[in-house]
Amino acid sequence: MSTTTAPASLRTGHIGLNVTDLDRSRAFYQRIFGFELAHEGRDGDRRWAFLARDGQLVVTLWQQSAGRFETARPGLHHLSFQVETAEEVRAAETALRELGADFAHDGVVPHGEGAASGGIFFTDPDGIRLEIYSPDGAGTAPAPHGTAPTCGFF
Repeated sequence: MSTTTAPASLRTGHIGLNVTDLDRSRAFYQRIFGFELAHEGRDGDRRWAFLARDGQLVVTLWQQSAGRFETARPGLHHLSFQVETAEEVRAAETALRELGADFAHDGVVPHGEGAASGGIFFTDPDGIRLEIYSPDGAGTAPAPHGTAPTCGFF
C-alpha cells in the first residue's frame, strides 16, 4: 500500500517566467506590480532578474526564450494577483493601457455571473496571460462567459 505524506505547511514560493527581453519585462513587471529588483545576473547570453515585494521574492524573469507565449500548448494557463480594492485594479488597468497592453475583456469584469470578485485580464510583453483582481467591486458588469469562470477562458 502506498501512502502520501503531504507537507504540514505549503504555500506558493516564487514564479519563474521565461522572457525574450529582460529589460522590457523587468520594466513592465516593476511598473504594474511595484516589484523591487532584488538581484540580477548574467551567464553568457542568458540573463535573469529576481523581483520582490516587501523583501519577499515573487517573480523571477529568465531571458532564455524566443517567440511569444503559446497558449495552445500544455503549461502555464495564467498568473493571477489579488489586490485589496477595485480601485487598485482600475489603477493597474490605466497603467496597462498607457503601456499598450492587450486585454481579453474591456474593463473590470466579474469572475462569473453575479460574482462580487472580478478583475482585468491581459498579457505581458511576451504574451503571458495575467490577471489582477479584487475580492469585490466587480459591480453589475455582465460576466464574459456567464457562469463559467472568466479566468479560464481568456
